[in-house]
Amino acid sequence: MQYGFIKTAAVTPALHVADTACNADAIAAALTRAYADGARVAVTPELGVTGYTCGDLFLQNTLLDGAESALARILRETAAYDMLCAVGLPVRCAGKLYNCAAVFHMGTLLGVVPKTMLPNYAEFCELRHFSPAPALTGSVTLAGCTVPFGTKLIFASGELSVSVELCEDLWSPNPPSISHATAGANVILNLSATDEIVGKEEYRRSLVVGQSARLHCGYLCADAGTGESSTDMVFAGHNLVAENGVLLSESSPFGDGYAVSELDLQRLNYDRRRSNTFRLSNDPAYTRIPFPLAPAPTALTREIARYPFIPADLRDRERRCETILSIQAQGLARRLSHAQAKTAVIGISGGLDSCLALLVTVRAMDLLKRPRTDIVAVTMPCFGTTRRTRSNAEVLANSLGASFRTVDITALVTQHFRDIGFDINDHSVTFENAQARARTYVVMDIANQTSGLVVGTGDLSELALGWATYNGDHMSMYGVNASVPKTLIRHIVRYCADRAGEGTLREVLLDILATPVSPELLPAKDGEIAQKTEDLVGPYELHDFILYYALRWGFAPGKVLYLMEMAFPEYKRETLVKWVRNFYQRFFAQQFKRSCLPDGPKVGSVAVSPRGDLRMPSDASAALWLKELEAWMR
Repeated sequence: MQYGFIKTAAVTPALHVADTACNADAIAAALTRAYADGARVAVTPELGVTGYTCGDLFLQNTLLDGAESALARILRETAAYDMLCAVGLPVRCAGKLYNCAAVFHMGTLLGVVPKTMLPNYAEFCELRHFSPAPALTGSVTLAGCTVPFGTKLIFASGELSVSVELCEDLWSPNPPSISHATAGANVILNLSATDEIVGKEEYRRSLVVGQSARLHCGYLCADAGTGESSTDMVFAGHNLVAENGVLLSESSPFGDGYAVSELDLQRLNYDRRRSNTFRLSNDPAYTRIPFPLAPAPTALTREIARYPFIPADLRDRERRCETILSIQAQGLARRLSHAQAKTAVIGISGGLDSCLALLVTVRAMDLLKRPRTDIVAVTMPCFGTTRRTRSNAEVLANSLGASFRTVDITALVTQHFRDIGFDINDHSVTFENAQARARTYVVMDIANQTSGLVVGTGDLSELALGWATYNGDHMSMYGVNASVPKTLIRHIVRYCADRAGEGTLREVLLDILATPVSPELLPAKDGEIAQKTEDLVGPYELHDFILYYALRWGFAPGKVLYLMEMAFPEYKRETLVKWVRNFYQRFFAQQFKRSCLPDGPKVGSVAVSPRGDLRMPSDASAALWLKELEAWMR
């Protein structure tokens, strides 16, 4: 398991009802395919050794003996496979017959799990043949092995802890997988045989994906398919692999019945630690069965999104943009109302962040049924301001119906430099930050003047990197963009542009999108922006990728780099390392800025508010993270 990834497979072999020898061959072949593809955990359908639809043949010893012999054959043929497998068959134990999963590794039978919930309604009649699982764990002798027999079994190797439930168990009000997960299982295998009727595909998918989310686990479901009797039912082999509420892989109904993907065990275990409502039970009734799964690299087939904050599907992306705009606007509207603010004052530069903040403020005023003229949009040109951004700021404000002011701060900052004895030709950090702070106290004073509230424009990406002037653009009375990453802001502004119709507003929004990201704090060169943010702090697409995996999932630098190399193959490793190092250095060094952030709405699962998602000391050291990064480079 490299970086906690383990490849898993849900496979449906074609079978012949009651022909256990033929089915043993098919199961062994399916497991061989899965192992050749790199799987280290595999699950097959319910009663796959015999077929689910054997009916009263389940009561005959000939079939039961054949099933046991077939299992022994499967164990022999997979003895060389370093893979945990679960196969379904009927099992006799203590005078009763049970619908079971046999769990084995490298030819060694580890345990047998009987089904708990036996459906006996509509087309199902399992109680006619099988008994429900006993309450207590016992033992059973099967295929020449005496092993634990019961539902409360966990098969464990390193970070991997696997438990099993069967079909209806999941469909019941209290699935066994709940107690499995709280006992420590992070992967659930489901051997299933659900016939296909209209609407069941969607329902099955929602059950599997939902249970993986509820239990913070990986969930594999292998469904019966080709070869089952069609007397009254038809089976589709609809197999699924889900992880913590995300469907990673599924086979098409009536397809090849093969679903394979990698589970991220580190991700699952982190989320469980993070959630204090996920409580381990330490149930003494559970038996933990160890098995030796050898370390092996895992070739990833699961999607590693380049832009984890941005849905790939257009409709999903549009829904996300609309939701974020609504959250921002509702939060700001509430704050304006509570503060009894007569105006909302916002500094606009002609850049992306202030553009989004103004769009949000317009929505907030519309929600409050107040005139948009209650918005005071202030542009504050200085040494680095270009004609393009200044013009865009004015056009944007006017097209949205906001009040517009221009306050040229050049003379103010120049006088300030004289006052403190600073050389205006020294274009150091003092030169830059003095402008940012001047703009902040200008909008603060205008807010006082108009009995208003200053709306902050800084985004999540900038806050993570500390790319904000302390007590300058770092400060406001309500920061509407504080949990929106830079890569997503582009899409939200584009979403607004696409809905603006044809005209001035759309044109100015598109031009703002095309403008390089810049604080415009250094003198322009030939009228063009001289200072491009991404030249200094790195590409935002890389920083947002690091930000997501480092904060949302707690991934170590080595794992982040491992994923980055797959998501961004066009970058050289040295370049990726450079920006990962830069991220961690800046993230730790700049926490003091985030420790005193103003209020602002949380819109996603990653945020840096000191009152919520990131309670981190300002003097924490980055040494361990940087040390791991250097070790990874060697």
